[in-house]
Amino acid sequence: MSLTAKQTIEQGKAILGIEFGSTRVKAVLIDEEHKPIAQGSHEWENQLVDGLWTYSIEAVWYGLQDCYANLRAEVKKLYDVEIENLAAIGISAMMHGYMAFDEKQSILVPFRTWRNTNTGKAAAELSKLFVYNIPLRWSISHLYQAILNGEKHVPQIKYLTTLAGFVHWQLTGRFVLGVGDASGMIPVDPKTKTYSAEMVSKFNKLVAPKGFPWTLEKILPEVLVAGEEAGKLTAEGAKRIDVSGHLKAGIPLCPPEGDAGTGMVATNAVKQRTGNVSAGTSSFSMIVLEKDLSKPNEMIDMVTTPDGSLVAMVHCNNCTSDLNAWVGLFREYQELMGLKVDMDEIFGKLYNNALKGNADCGGLVSFNYISGEPVTGLAEGRPLFVRSASDKFNLANFMRAHLYGSVGVLKIGNDILFKEEKVKVDRITAHGGLFRTKGVGQRVLAAALNSPISVMETAGEGGAWGIALLADFVVNNSEKLTLDAYLDKKVFAGDAGTEIRPTQEEVEGFNAYIENYKACLGIEEAATKLKK
Repeated sequence: MSLTAKQTIEQGKAILGIEFGSTRVKAVLIDEEHKPIAQGSHEWENQLVDGLWTYSIEAVWYGLQDCYANLRAEVKKLYDVEIENLAAIGISAMMHGYMAFDEKQSILVPFRTWRNTNTGKAAAELSKLFVYNIPLRWSISHLYQAILNGEKHVPQIKYLTTLAGFVHWQLTGRFVLGVGDASGMIPVDPKTKTYSAEMVSKFNKLVAPKGFPWTLEKILPEVLVAGEEAGKLTAEGAKRIDVSGHLKAGIPLCPPEGDAGTGMVATNAVKQRTGNVSAGTSSFSMIVLEKDLSKPNEMIDMVTTPDGSLVAMVHCNNCTSDLNAWVGLFREYQELMGLKVDMDEIFGKLYNNALKGNADCGGLVSFNYISGEPVTGLAEGRPLFVRSASDKFNLANFMRAHLYGSVGVLKIGNDILFKEEKVKVDRITAHGGLFRTKGVGQRVLAAALNSPISVMETAGEGGAWGIALLADFVVNNSEKLTLDAYLDKKVFAGDAGTEIRPTQEEVEGFNAYIENYKACLGIEEAATKLKK
């Protein structure tokens, strides 16, 4: 007989997943059947400081504590019980970036997030050295750019990690990282499931003339795979989460992971020939490969699943932010007219009306570049709407163009995988804010990728649920199943979600749109050169 949610919490059998996303910190508490029983969240924003996007350390801890306090309040309200103990905890966060610490574990420079595009020279030189695509946002790019810039803090580095790795380290005392997140620091060897020994050696030789008192392998976290215990919550760590003091120490934690890995878990896409797309503030697709690609490509990042399988990732810095801004404009119009505002209704009406537009958007083109977009080679961004006098300019085409624009870069990257590399995929599952209005974002993405797209009811739970599942995998996998088998049998139990297949007209329409889009990239590039 299964426990009630209240009994699960009282008996310390609930599992907590926490994810630091770009715009909010989210906590999900799940029961023994993997179902969410309580949630908490905290809104936050990155800051542009000295030309670099960052979140302060104070914001990280306040965000964690406020999110957890929000969760505690919901548990108290729903079940009239206090959280004292948990079966396991998982920490996840946005991948990549740069967090360097000295021997006293003090941060040396403000956290540099994935969003920064100042590492072009470093990424290009490392890509050539490694014969491997090294993206701008990877930790090794940030480290080498700091070296090229002659930054004074570099000789003092004792620890280098990601946001998830940092939070986990401070909660447990274990300086470790899940293999998926680690693969966004420096390439991982899928055979050894740790950092590529060849690339680590090449980097050490490259910077040896600088005479730093460290080598790369000494400052990077130990790499762990899904299912391994990654330490226990210390007394100090418990206080860092729960300022009320109710949460007890000694709770096991899973390896900390990046949001890409938790997205794969939340959509049951860790098996070869499966993939997932996450579309929110930024977007990325993850396709689990059967074999390595024929050659490096600067549009394709090679990372891994949380259990170490090779993944081709197309990461786009921009997705729904500009689209949301336009919807906000229509909200203002409604308010101006004295009409009642319901944002879900506005999104629903505008999105569904977009499906009535021309399959090629009538010639209209939207660039959603709030920030730079490495896939299309732009270091800065300017949101831009382009049309000619003869285009079919109406509301349906206008909204459809912005929906297409939100996944346009994603299509450009994936066309390389499917058309040039002939990658095969059996199932792609989507999740994120773009798919909140049922069926619309899903149909647009299906047309963009020329592939059936599935959306699960659970996908809305997102990465916090995904990292909770990885924590569950550590403590409740008595059968010693592989991660993909565990998800198939224990979590999803055959649920493949609701699938939408694109029509030929939709595919051809999106192809026509993307040709217009590419032809207009010069306009976008020119716009970035204008002063803000």
